Formats: sequence, structure tokens, C-alpha cells
Amino acid sequence: MTTRRPIDTTTTKRQTKRIDFQKNSVAKSDTFPQKSIASLEPGGTPLASQSAQRAHLLQALQLKHLKQLKHLKQVRQVRQVRQTASSILKRSEHVQPSHRHIKMSHMQKSSAYSTMDTNSKIASLSEVITMHRRAPGFHPGLMTDMYHPDSAYVSWLTGLNGLTTFDLYTRSAPFGGAYLLVAGLEAAMEFVQAFRYTPDEIKFLSHIRDYDSAFLDELASLRFTGEILALPEGSIAFPNEPLMRVTAPFREAILLEAGLLQAVNLATLIATKASRIVYAAQKGRPRRVAEFAFRRAQEPLTVARSSYIGGCASTSLLLAAYEYRLPATGTVPHALIELFPTEEEAFEAIANAYNRYTLLLDTYNPRNAIQTAIEVALRTQETLGHTLAAVRLDSGDIVADSIYIRDKLDRAGLSSVRILASGDLDEWKITELLEAGAAIDSFGVGTALGSGSGSPELGIPGGALGAVYKEVWYVDETGTEFPKVKIAGSKSTFPGKKEIYRHPQWEEDVIQLAHEPRPENYHRLFRPVMRNGEMIPGSLPPLSEVRELAQQNLEMLPARYRALTVEEPYPVRFSEGLQALRIQASQLVNKPVQE
Repeated sequence: MTTRRPIDTTTTKRQTKRIDFQKNSVAKSDTFPQKSIASLEPGGTPLASQSAQRAHLLQALQLKHLKQLKHLKQVRQVRQVRQTASSILKRSEHVQPSHRHIKMSHMQKSSAYSTMDTNSKIASLSEVITMHRRAPGFHPGLMTDMYHPDSAYVSWLTGLNGLTTFDLYTRSAPFGGAYLLVAGLEAAMEFVQAFRYTPDEIKFLSHIRDYDSAFLDELASLRFTGEILALPEGSIAFPNEPLMRVTAPFREAILLEAGLLQAVNLATLIATKASRIVYAAQKGRPRRVAEFAFRRAQEPLTVARSSYIGGCASTSLLLAAYEYRLPATGTVPHALIELFPTEEEAFEAIANAYNRYTLLLDTYNPRNAIQTAIEVALRTQETLGHTLAAVRLDSGDIVADSIYIRDKLDRAGLSSVRILASGDLDEWKITELLEAGAAIDSFGVGTALGSGSGSPELGIPGGALGAVYKEVWYVDETGTEFPKVKIAGSKSTFPGKKEIYRHPQWEEDVIQLAHEPRPENYHRLFRPVMRNGEMIPGSLPPLSEVRELAQQNLEMLPARYRALTVEEPYPVRFSEGLQALRIQASQLVNKPVQE
């Protein structure tokens, strides 16, 4: 039998006040245990002590406070999403209607998360709220280095804004080869069309530099009004040949420099790398190359698109397959094999899941795994009609293991099953495997392709193309023309507005001044892309046509220049008129050219 402690009048008043407070501030919270409240009501069981009451009360208040903080956080996130959507809508008002629905296939997609449109951001509010960081927006006017608006400002202060011509080119071919496979023109032109400054961007510039307000007003209305000639995507080019010729008022042309270089540099580097890898893989007989670069790519969408131009058969990146309508392929990871108690159970599950499937053999022991794979393949083919399409080797002694696996597959009547090799491959390692007799039918290439890397083992640099953008011609407000030249030894430039012509049998290319007569039967390489700031219809063909042109050009390229390493570079000749103009331009600055 329990006895209750007598309750005096003072205690009763204190409990009554506490009960009233809790009813008003806590009882409405659905997170507070109703049992605790009931125990304080008349007829209920009192809490063990006042300290316990205070603990329960404090817990309730903390829970309520946390709910309020969570609510405030959600409100702020919702407000942020609405502001972002509003900013996007305002920005779209500054874009010409014909350009409003252009997909910014590279510059915008440098963040894969920014491809959501405004409606989906608003409609999927609950998903956006869960994001822990804000994806960067697309700001073409800010796709410059700091010194570009600074240069434009000096041009504005001095009144020097005459018609200026820039050449975009590279001084050497990447990876120790002879050629470049041109890519990135579509992204470059989308950047040019979209280039403008929004009010928020003008405000940002005013905060980081003490620009005159009249200069900022000019930037607010600036649009590209000039002319661009370029080599079509899929063209073969060689060092020192302009890939693009830009003519516009100085301030327009200088502000485009970094964006144009970024678009062309990476895309051309990756397209060239892909063409070399495919060339190495197809020695002896056709072998497909799949691009597996997403997780280590410099810019995944650019890599996937350029790899396809270079000859890769497919991509592992679903976003690229969706955006560009590319074939998507993939195998299985080691983690899936390890998920099951035994390798046989893993193979069985995969074989049961798909009509055509690929099995990964090197999780434990590839020579044991191939026997298991054959047993599962034969059994599943008999019971379900499912087909083992390929097996993959990602590590180990790929040469010896592939020969062993090929023999086992052929003996089991599975000669149609392909052997896929992957694992830090590049054009040199693929060549080494095939020369050693590896029985490989296709390759998956990731890191080397996604980063455009060279070969440290062979001392071959990579990772960047190094194209430059150099002023070569200037026309002042009176119409007087000035050749522009940089004197810097081997980096000295050739002045003048140029054209490029190619011998029909690929015996040489000729770079000459635009007004010089075309060499007989030579092909002109430049194509007009923009005129008076407007795109010329048909200048940006579909990706399928770009790939087709690239493969045709690669087939026509003489074998001695297609090789992974070359003894002599492809002959590129500068016309006599161009060389004479260079001497004249150097005399104007009192600095003779020294090679």
C-alpha cells in the first residue's frame, strides 16, 4: 500500500500555475507525450519529482523550438527557389525569342544539375528543398577572365574600338601526334549567341571594379555583331592553322576570348584523344570502344559528345545519352557481384534479369569465374532463352586471362560472346595489349579519355590543348588598316585575315591572306558561321552528321599522320604574301621576328 505526501496550499498553487503554462505552451504540440500531461491533471498520477516535471517540460519546449527552426529553414529555401525561378524568368526576357529554347549543351551543362527548367524547379519544390547546395546558374557575360572586362574598359576610356580580327589556333598537336580533330563549335556559337549582361551581373561588376557607369550601360546593351569563320566540327586541322577567325569591334571580340577557347580547347582535345584510342583499338580488325569517363571526366557532357565525334560507339553516362541521343551501354560493378553469397548466385541473378547480359569476371578469380559463367549461360539459355553477350576483365593479367577465357568460351560453343577489357586504358596500353596477342573484342575507356591525359611513362604531355586567341588585324575609325603581330620567338604570330586551303591528296595545307588567289584545285577549309551577329543557317549540323564527317576525314588522313607518334609533321605552308606582311608588321613595331 502506497501513501501520498500531503499537499499543502502553496504546493497546490504552484502546480496549478505549472499546469496552466503547460496546457498553453506544450499540450498543443503533437510531439509531447500525452501521458505526461495527463499525469498532471486532477485524478492522474503525479510525476515522481519536480525535476522530472522540469525535464519533460524542457524536452517539449526543445522539440517545439526545433520544429519552428525547421519551418523557418523551409520558408527560406522556398523563398530562395522562388527568387531563383524569378531570376531565370527575368533573364529569359533578355534572350531573343529564337534563342530562348536553345539547349546550352556545354556551357550550361558544365553543371549537370542546372539543366532543370524553371517549371520543374517550381513544380518539384519538395525535391529542391532537400538539396544541400545551390547549383550554379548560367551567366554567359561572366564567362570571361577578369582581364577581359578590364581590357574592354580601357578600350572604352581611350575610344579605341575599331574592327579587329582574332585567330584561334594551337601551336602543337596533342599527345605527340600530327593532327587535331576539331570539335566544340556548337558550344562556342551557343555561347556567342547567349552572351549578354543581366542587371544583376552589371551590379556585380560595379561591386568588384570602379567602372564608369556609362561603360556599364554599354555592357548592358552589348551583343555580338561581328563575323565568325571556322573549321566545321569533324574537320582535321594541324598546328598553327586557325580553327576560328573572329572579326568584330574590339570590345565585343575581346570579351568572347575565354568562352570560345574553353569551348574549343576541351572538345577538340577529347575528340582527338577518342580518335586515337579508336584507331589503336581497330588495329587488325574492327573493335568497339565505349566511353566510360563520367566519374573522372573534366566536363562529362563535353567528353561524351566529343568522344562520339572521335569514334566511340557508346557512352555510360545516361544524361549524355538522353541529351544527344547516343547509345548507352554498361556492364555490372564488382559491388553487385559481392552482394551475393557466391559468384554463381550473382551470375544467376544477372542472367535471370536480362535478355542479353554481361558478366564481370575479375571480382575474385577470372579463370574460375569463366567456368561458372559458362555453366550459368548455358543453363539460362536453355531455360529462359537469355543470352550471354559479353564478359568483362578490369584487372589482372588481361593478355593471358583473355586468351584462356576465349578458349573456354569457344569450346563451350559460345564463340559469339565478346570479351571486353577496361581498367585505366589508353591508346598506348591498348596497342600494347593487342600486340601481345590479347583476345579482346572491345574496350571501355574512362579516365584517360575523360581527362584527355597523355602518358607519363612515355613522357607525352596531355590534359590540355593550349589553343590561343591572338589579334592579327585592326581597322581604326578612319578605315586605316593595321596588321597586328606579337614578337616572341617561336610564339610570334602571323598578322592578317587568313584563309586555309588543302591539297586534294593531303600533300600540304596553305595558309594565306584572304585576298590572295586560291591555289588551283585546293579545297577551302574555312566556312562562314556567323555574319552581322546572326547564325548562318545550316552552320551547326546534327551530331550524327558531325560524327560522319569526322570519320570520313580520319579515313582520308594519310596513315603516316594518323599514327600515334609521327616522325615528321604534316606540311603547313605560309604563303609568300603572309610572310611579307609579317616582316612589314614587325618593322612597324621596330622588332624583327626571330624564329
